[in-house]
Amino acid sequence: MERYRSLSRYLKETYGEPLYKLALNGGMTCPNRDGTLSHSGCLFCSEGGSGDFAASPLLSIPEQLAQAKERIARKYPSGRYIAYFQAYTNTYAPTDYLERIFREAIADPSVAVLSVATRPDCLPDEVLALLSRLNRIKPVWIELGLQTVRDDTAVLINRGYPLSCFTERIQKLNERSIPVIAHLILGLPGETLPDMLAGADYLSGLPVSGVKLQLLHVLKGTGLAAMYEESIRLDDGRFALLCMDAYVNAVICCLEHLRPDIVIHRLTGDGPADSLIAPLWSRNKRAVLNEIGHQLKVRDTRQGIYLEGVRISGLD
Repeated sequence: MERYRSLSRYLKETYGEPLYKLALNGGMTCPNRDGTLSHSGCLFCSEGGSGDFAASPLLSIPEQLAQAKERIARKYPSGRYIAYFQAYTNTYAPTDYLERIFREAIADPSVAVLSVATRPDCLPDEVLALLSRLNRIKPVWIELGLQTVRDDTAVLINRGYPLSCFTERIQKLNERSIPVIAHLILGLPGETLPDMLAGADYLSGLPVSGVKLQLLHVLKGTGLAAMYEESIRLDDGRFALLCMDAYVNAVICCLEHLRPDIVIHRLTGDGPADSLIAPLWSRNKRAVLNEIGHQLKVRDTRQGIYLEGVRISGLD
């Protein structure tokens, strides 16, 4: 029995074709930035609110969609798309505004899925009701950043909500048949492999439909960068980034701990070239994915873990 489901396979099985993500910007901020919880944001979060590849919020949603399609036209000349509200917290706005921009996105005939990245503490009941209504028109995916299950790490990275909040909102979304894609960061300061696997085990015990595994990136202008640079200056060894071999091993171990029905949406991530401080080996994303594929093939196959040939391009 297959133990690992890639996003590319899931999309082909469900929609009959690949779907390309169009990153959108709803012009929102975050309670962890506007002073409601904090002014500094999460320790690792870039100034773009993790939406460094999203369109300009000065454009309307139809304009953003058109611009994004034009940008990828040579690689993906036609087909259907995922409208991905990526930057900052995309349910942190009045419900009527959210309804307007989300409906503008799904009104595009080429958009097959609406994907919304947000925080579990920004999903009040009225927003859940809106997402449920939209989910009856076109599929709605919600992306939530768990990052870690350790309470002390959550405080260190300034996540701003308790684990119980994540658990409770997952259950609320599941009651409304809205799929959840959870983000887990591998290599957070002070965390060991067992800590990362505890995150995978926790997610496997919840009704999540997908997981993104993300390498910790140190980006310019973040609190993490300040911590990293201070550690380098003091040469105190308290900030140890994962090497590529350790990261590949952590990814494979997490795959072994995740439920077989969970769709793996990401095996690593992109740090913007102009702001990435470390780890520099992560710049070659293709090499990282190829090494994960290689190690999956050479490891013990008794659990049926494998990467689907060379179809790693389907992972973002």
